[in-house]
Amino acid sequence: MMRFVFFFLLFSFAGDSQSDRFLFDKDLLTKDFHKGRREALRALMADNSVAVFFAGPVRNKSNDVYYPYHQDPNFYYLTGLTEPDAVLIVLKKMQDFSGNVTDEFIFVPERNPGAEAWTGRRLGIEGAKSQLGFDYPAENKNFSDFQLPFSSFDKVYFFSFREDIKDVKDNTGDLYSLISHFKAKINYEKNNKDNTSLKDMMASLREIKTPEEMVLLRKAIDITCAAQVELMRVLEPNMTEYQSEAVLEYFFKTKGSEKVGFPSIVGGGENSCILHYETNRKKLNDKDLLVCDVGAEYHGYAADVTRTMPVNGKFSKQQKIIYEIVLEAQQAGINACLEGSEFRAPHKAAMAVVQKRLMELGIIKKPEEAQKYFFHGTSHYLGLDVHDAGMYGKLAVGNVITVEPGIYIPAGSECDLAWWNIGVRIEDDVLITSGAPDVLSAAVPKTVLEIESIMKLPGSIKVK
Repeated sequence: MMRFVFFFLLFSFAGDSQSDRFLFDKDLLTKDFHKGRREALRALMADNSVAVFFAGPVRNKSNDVYYPYHQDPNFYYLTGLTEPDAVLIVLKKMQDFSGNVTDEFIFVPERNPGAEAWTGRRLGIEGAKSQLGFDYPAENKNFSDFQLPFSSFDKVYFFSFREDIKDVKDNTGDLYSLISHFKAKINYEKNNKDNTSLKDMMASLREIKTPEEMVLLRKAIDITCAAQVELMRVLEPNMTEYQSEAVLEYFFKTKGSEKVGFPSIVGGGENSCILHYETNRKKLNDKDLLVCDVGAEYHGYAADVTRTMPVNGKFSKQQKIIYEIVLEAQQAGINACLEGSEFRAPHKAAMAVVQKRLMELGIIKKPEEAQKYFFHGTSHYLGLDVHDAGMYGKLAVGNVITVEPGIYIPAGSECDLAWWNIGVRIEDDVLITSGAPDVLSAAVPKTVLEIESIMKLPGSIKVK
């Protein structure tokens, strides 16, 4: 791998190549979608207010290697931009700036042919006009001269600043400089600064998925389901966790997913009892259960689907009992995914089943002891983040949430050792509607009979 001689340029231009996405992907969210999201934000803003958003930071992995760039989800939601070192300013009302009447500004990195030869095309000002739909974009290096009287607003909304943003030498448009210039522009003596309200505003918008978002989210979920089904077909003893992971992520890529929504959790045997296990190096044994908690990401939207499968294709007696308790709990949780219900209604329904069934088995003596074996929540929002923004109030039409109860009985638990090292989690992605919940990930089997049947079928790829 060649290294960029000009270190500061590599830092400044690390990340996705924005213009390339518009060349190759024809199903991206449109500029009208993002403009509509800015309008929806304005409807929540107070009179005579302004909101300021900064792009996400570039993250260094080691030496001159950087992590793939990930745009701040709120910034992407409002702009469609996947480049770093940018600022968005949203005004509540139209205002006249030197003869230009507008209610928004965006500052983006300049075009740089030398850097683009290494990292790919950038939008620049012209691309911000044509592809993102901004009337008056400017280069980020000019933000220092931007004359917006922030002290004249009754409210200046912004998010609290991260403390680990690095200053890139000789780059006057880097994120560190942009934040520094903004701090210099606001009057700290005036009581108009609000670094708390934007979180709720954006959460209230993002928790309701639009039809355009649902197209992408369904695509990510469909890809994930196809991968889970393929793993069921090829899984067998003596495969490794990482080979199982490779099957899943291979299918993600072949179906068009850009990346994983989160590090894949593929835990067998004793590792099935570790909630966020990510080592994925164990050789799988004949009697192991394998928990696969994975999600493809498609155009920024992440799926999150979990299935638990027997490595040898057949659940043991104890594994089947625990599995069917979790499945019953999950169905109770899904049934509770109704418009107007409290966000925790699915968790309460699932927990009630787990408590009852574990007491019947003698694994626990009191209902509250179930938390030793089911120690996490049942649901979270899903979208641009795998644990997406939301208000966690009453469920509303357009919410997409997970329903993922689990039971984990590690070795050494205070129960009969016949139950030890059995970990089961079943997770589906659910759209809240005005009627029955829509299980978006229903394409991947989850009953004992379905899983055992599909595991008898040949897969389309060879692992060894």
